Amino acid sequence: GLLSYTLLVNGPVYGSQSARSAYQFAVALIKQGHKLHSVFFYQDGVSNGSDLTVPANDEFDLASAWQRLADEHNVSLETCVAAALRRGVISSEEAEQHQLSASNLATGFTQAGLGSLSEALLTQDRVVQF
Repeated sequence: GLLSYTLLVNGPVYGSQSARSAYQFAVALIKQGHKLHSVFFYQDGVSNGSDLTVPANDEFDLASAWQRLADEHNVSLETCVAAALRRGVISSEEAEQHQLSASNLATGFTQAGLGSLSEALLTQDRVVQF
């Protein structure tokens, strides 16, 4: 039968195959009719949620691809807030709270705690880590 999924992405937006593989897996499971509920970006994976990545002209724009996927298929894109703050991926609310000069969390991404991942582990049919 059809299943609901959450993906856990630990790899950075560029420099490793992890996030790109997760994206390709996401596209494939949606094509097969499964429900992709959310993608939780953890550790270096939080860089997928930065609005300040500019890939080379001949390079796949993975950050934009996540945004399109989320938009078209109602997928929740969540970056681990603690991991994101440590790595300079900052929402406008956090920028204000920590008195930072700028924010760079891409549109379509939210900051979430590990509770959100715990909930996915309990409620989704499958959680797949990349």
